[in-house]
Amino acid sequence: MKKYNQNINKTLELSEKMIRIAVQGEASSEDSGCWVLYGTILDSAYKIKQLAEKEKKSHQDGGKWDDDDN
Repeated sequence: MKKYNQNINKTLELSEKMIRIAVQGEASSEDSGCWVLYGTILDSAYKIKQLAEKEKKSHQDGGKWDDDDN
């Protein structure tokens, strides 16, 4: 797998981990400060995920993504 595609996959994995952390954090939060923190993490994670998915599609459409570059 090409390094630039590896980094896109790592970014997608990171965004998924951020989403899980934010959801778990919100579920166990007891004050508004925590809700703001985890809401910000969640919003950021979805934005990062969206950008990484867009870049992955761009690589796929441009022939820069091999079939084995899941």
